[in-house]
Amino acid sequence: MLESLQRCKQAARDLLTHLDFERFYREISIRIPLMASQNISLVLDVGANIGQFASRIRRQGYTGRIVSFEPLAKEFAQLQENAADDPGWECSHTALGSFNGTGEINRAGNSYSSSLLPMLERHIAHAPDSAYVGKEEISIARLDSLAEEIIRKDDRVYLKIDTQGYEMEVLKGSGNILGQVVLIELELTVVPLYENQVLHAEMAEHLNRLGYDLVWAEKGFSVPKTGEVLQFDGIFLRR
Repeated sequence: MLESLQRCKQAARDLLTHLDFERFYREISIRIPLMASQNISLVLDVGANIGQFASRIRRQGYTGRIVSFEPLAKEFAQLQENAADDPGWECSHTALGSFNGTGEINRAGNSYSSSLLPMLERHIAHAPDSAYVGKEEISIARLDSLAEEIIRKDDRVYLKIDTQGYEMEVLKGSGNILGQVVLIELELTVVPLYENQVLHAEMAEHLNRLGYDLVWAEKGFSVPKTGEVLQFDGIFLRR
């Protein structure tokens, strides 16, 4: 009986390892070939935190330029450290939005849930470590106001936005450069988690009007007990 139980445990561990590999393989098979097929030369990593997304696409084979944007001071310092040995990875200590100026960001306990928007109780209930623990004054810039410094005339851009409910404001500030943006990846929210955030259906409709179609989706934040999906990541391709 003991040997049988041990075999079952080992089989379960092997399955989990296989599933993790399958997820990793699936991410490679979608993002990196999609970038390659569209000749992406620049990734704009908006809401970079400490550089998790940029580090992942580097490991998976993307070799082009990356510019990461992160407004929080502590996280930006770690981001710079993580990018220090990569000459093709630049970092900008700012948030992106629909205006140039300053703002006050809410710092989350888990850091990556920090947002310029107030957090709703539903979010905290399903992720208690995301509750706000303070505020921080930050700079905010329109992406198109930074374009001359960042985007070259022949660049084909992958715009990744992970700004915890502030995605529409980032898009509003990107209007003048969207002609060079071939792919947009952003976090889409099914139910309200932050005040005044735009939900997935309206966001998809807005991107459709701009000329982008949803070509891929991946489950994100979900309710631990039930698996109910609260957020998912979507990639949109310009027609």
